[in-house]
Amino acid sequence: MNINKLDDFTIVIAGQAGQGVESVSVVMAHILKKQGYNVYASKDVMSRVRGGMDSVSLRVSTDRKDAFVDRIDLFIPLHSGGYKHLEHRISEDTVIMGVENPTDTKREVKKINFIQVAQDIGNRIFANIVAAGAICGFLGINKELPINKLKEFFTKKGDEIVNKNIEAFKKGYLSGAHVAFNLDIEFSLVNKSDMEDYVFMIGAEAIGFGALAGGCNMMSSYPMSPATGVLTFLAQNAKKCGILVDQATDELGAINSTIGAWYAGARGMVTTSGGGFCLMTEAVSLSGMTETPVVIHVAQRPGPATGLPTRTAQEDLNLVLYAGHGEFMRAIFSPGLPEDAYNITAHSFDIADTFQIPVFILTDQHFVDALYCAPIGEFSEKSFENNIEVTEKDYKRYQLTDSGISPRGIPGNGKGLVMADSDEHDEQGRITEDMEFLRPAMMEKRFFKRKKLLEEVALLPEVTGEDDYEILVISWGTNKAVVNEAIERCSKDSISHAYFPQLFPFNKKVKDILKKAQRLVIVENNAVGQFANLITQEIGISFSERILSCNGKPFSVEDLEEEFNNL
Repeated sequence: MNINKLDDFTIVIAGQAGQGVESVSVVMAHILKKQGYNVYASKDVMSRVRGGMDSVSLRVSTDRKDAFVDRIDLFIPLHSGGYKHLEHRISEDTVIMGVENPTDTKREVKKINFIQVAQDIGNRIFANIVAAGAICGFLGINKELPINKLKEFFTKKGDEIVNKNIEAFKKGYLSGAHVAFNLDIEFSLVNKSDMEDYVFMIGAEAIGFGALAGGCNMMSSYPMSPATGVLTFLAQNAKKCGILVDQATDELGAINSTIGAWYAGARGMVTTSGGGFCLMTEAVSLSGMTETPVVIHVAQRPGPATGLPTRTAQEDLNLVLYAGHGEFMRAIFSPGLPEDAYNITAHSFDIADTFQIPVFILTDQHFVDALYCAPIGEFSEKSFENNIEVTEKDYKRYQLTDSGISPRGIPGNGKGLVMADSDEHDEQGRITEDMEFLRPAMMEKRFFKRKKLLEEVALLPEVTGEDDYEILVISWGTNKAVVNEAIERCSKDSISHAYFPQLFPFNKKVKDILKKAQRLVIVENNAVGQFANLITQEIGISFSERILSCNGKPFSVEDLEEEFNNL
């Protein structure tokens, strides 16, 4: 059995919710990174507190790999249900180390009853540490480093707990090493010495860091998976970062209080998912009419209604693009990697502030929950400027200007009266029904002039691959890394990739990039190709092929490699 991988190895741990699958993955991720390996972890969990089957994939590599793969090199089932859960990914080359499969007694399994070993130590709760030890033993990792890590993790719980975890780890380590010895495996993954330049970060944390870098000092949200991680991160860091975090009573309160915070001079953000954002759409119109900035993070999951609350999707582009009644301008961004999320989120605050519009950051469950080794150097300090005027007595909040951007004052910052009206208004902010001049002038100011300005500063797509491409694959959001790797692995010539960090509006130069291709291909996690439709609508260019998926799972490298080879 040949499982030696020179630079790429995938470990999958599966068990029931409550068995500590995530705990094993977190411990292993830190151990492997400390050993000098790049680690990328993604999870597949059911919407249950107990029962069901969950799994975590750890992709361990020499060079940075940030894409999901179907391949499993080492499978650790803590529960027999893991076989059914992952049957589509287990191959003949997969080494299985854990409980046996009751429905397939012919398949070779290196039996380790993690729960029984843990119970022998004193408590089945140690089963996940036994599993971590078995993985380390199988990989031949020097056990001193993991033991020191365990001491760090559990030192606050007292010496007895520390010693029990170390005992559990050592017993698992011996079992895993024994398996590797009997299979005559010499693990050959090459480690790197520069992993100290990388930091572990989940996508939700990258959004949170970007918000702080963009000057965010207020967050109001109502918890909803998978967006809650951003709220939690900012709440945990609220005191030391000087940010007010409010867990609102509902989504309406969350967005309205955030708009109110911007009106008062703060820089606020809301984080939610599609179902929560549905309740916020009237307030988005309020932001548009009053020209009050707001930044809204929407972490997508499959719908409609509750859908698949713990799975991933790219189904809410149309929702945020057309949310709200009437016509007003907005900007929409979507990061593909943690460093993108950091830069885009900080940039979103500047765009919202400068253009006085709602700005959306679209992510998805796969991105916000995935664990990345992100390069520290990409998270440089940002500077920002609050575009707030000191008002005079004759201040006009909605003054008609050549640019379409009025001077924004805040109450108490000067002598002027700062009015905000959700009805149509004149330059000062008083209600008007002047349909001959003011209504058309205000509409042009809110939408058309801003659209023209935003197109000039809109982010261009990142094009990777050959400059003289015949086939151009378009992606947005979390598909950035998987498309890049699939193109590297496919056998097609003259194929390149354009990742769009900004989904709306489009930079005027985008059309030239797309027109160079003889064939345009889109990759999206939705049923109709929402972004493809938007490009056709806005730019007038159609797509040759659409690679779409709406099953709640992320694309794998193998999926897309096959699709690209068949183009």
